[in-house]
Amino acid sequence: MLVILGLAALILQGQLWFTTEGFSKTRNLRAAVAEQREQNAQLRERNQSLDAVVVNLKQSSEAAEERARTDLGMIGPKETFYQVVPVAHATN
Repeated sequence: MLVILGLAALILQGQLWFTTEGFSKTRNLRAAVAEQREQNAQLRERNQSLDAVVVNLKQSSEAAEERARTDLGMIGPKETFYQVVPVAHATN
């Protein structure tokens, strides 16, 4: 009877360590969870940065104007736009 129990324990341990549903699957799942946590942390940082930009744009008209100038090329009503064009060098 003791031999049968020992043999059953060995078989169960073998399944735990050497099958695809055993220890290797647990190890792979732990690695996937760690990778997902790292990705979540990066996305959390990005979201916090975007939240700060949104709050700044909502609270400050200067921030919205600055954003319009840099991203959309806005020119104010009492401003003059000057475009500096580099001189093209003639090649012979």
